[in-house]
Amino acid sequence: MANTRSAAKRSRQTQRRALLNRSVKAHLRSLQKSIRSAPAPNADEVRLVISAIDKAAKRGIIHRNVANRRKARLNKAQAAK
Repeated sequence: MANTRSAAKRSRQTQRRALLNRSVKAHLRSLQKSIRSAPAPNADEVRLVISAIDKAAKRGIIHRNVANRRKARLNKAQAAK
């Protein structure tokens, strides 16, 4: 239990942000899984996933290095297919 009003507010904000961040990460995972499981993903699908990854990195939900690594792997997989 928080000792001060500001600590209680901070706790509420943290819980709210964690819930939103969790949903964004889950959405990213499902997008990436759909690309990996597709026999031949087209460029538009890959572009959509890369855009979602960039947005998550911009908002601080995932680290920018993680975003760059995921994008590189997507591009590498697309080039191989």
